[in-house]
Amino acid sequence: MGDVDVDAFDSLLRDEGQTLLRELSDYDPARELATATRLRRDHPAELVSAALTQAGLRQRAAAKFGAADAHRMYFTPHGVEQATRASVAAYRAARFTELGVRRVADLCCGIGGDAVALARAGIFVLAVDRDPLTCAVVRANAEALGLADLIEVRHADVAEVDTSGYDAIFVDPARRGGRGRVFDPEAYSPPLSWAVAAARTAPHAALKVAPGIPHDAVPEDAEAEWISDHGDVKEALLWFGTARPGLRRATLLPDHHTLLGTPLLPDPEPGTVGRWLYEPDGAVIRAHLVADVAARIGGRLIDPTIAYVTADDLRPTPYATAYEITDVLPFNLKKLKALLRERKVGVLTVKKRGSAVEPEELRKRLRLDGVNSCTVFLTRVSGAPTMLLGHPARA
Repeated sequence: MGDVDVDAFDSLLRDEGQTLLRELSDYDPARELATATRLRRDHPAELVSAALTQAGLRQRAAAKFGAADAHRMYFTPHGVEQATRASVAAYRAARFTELGVRRVADLCCGIGGDAVALARAGIFVLAVDRDPLTCAVVRANAEALGLADLIEVRHADVAEVDTSGYDAIFVDPARRGGRGRVFDPEAYSPPLSWAVAAARTAPHAALKVAPGIPHDAVPEDAEAEWISDHGDVKEALLWFGTARPGLRRATLLPDHHTLLGTPLLPDPEPGTVGRWLYEPDGAVIRAHLVADVAARIGGRLIDPTIAYVTADDLRPTPYATAYEITDVLPFNLKKLKALLRERKVGVLTVKKRGSAVEPEELRKRLRLDGVNSCTVFLTRVSGAPTMLLGHPARA
């Protein structure tokens, strides 16, 4: 919460702070100045500032936690940004439960999103963080959600915590530094190498890493899982102590479809564009499982370097979105513009893979006006810049 300290946060948990938060339950950020002026007539300015900050954070958090939980919970700006989406945390907690886990040491726990999901799954959680304000927020969240008996919060450096009494470890290292997002796993805080060493001391473990982690950075004794939610890739996990070390998997929420990689499956040979084009889910692409999708639908690649699969027959799959292709043309802006005007296309969805053209710039240059819709793929086919026109397959 910016420069709010633990004492200022604690004031929100007292009666006057709770009264203010209830008053701000339908807070309108556009009227912040007027609201602050009104509230400061009856309450200390520092308390009003803390309450307004918290009300705004709760509104931001609703997208990840749902309004019902978000408006009871407490957050920090960094915590809202870094917290796991509730649906993903619940899925991970369910996997721990399937492994028979009953006690988890949640290292680098943040504001407690994962601890809450684990506790709701009936797992006892030791939630550890080195920031005192963050620890105060986790305690408040455990109390607010009725989970205090299952969540023990400890203010400590994770490297100094004895996890020997726990049957699983979960580590969510910080992946942002002073200059923004960190891409080198050894620049995480704590570094990935430390997290892997800690994971190997427990019967089971899960390490949260960036979805773009290089595959050669994944330890051989880890199962790697990429997770998307409603089509957006959210995270990757390195699991230890599962039955399938070395496996790659892609899991698609909210429907819990999981694609398990086939060992040594070769990439399909590229070929001509068929009637149907399949766009694999981002988790499938990150997990390098495009070949598995192609095998399921009897498809082929349109180019050895492009993650689009094509097929002559429609075989629906949860792991890719299918489009019916009507035109396969060399890239030519004038030709595209004329064709779309001829077909009275006013709504154009632009997708690209392997093309330098920016979708927004393309739309501006086309100046479309019509009643019909169309999807155009800007890509490469056998190395040549190509336009594929079509529309989503009908259910």
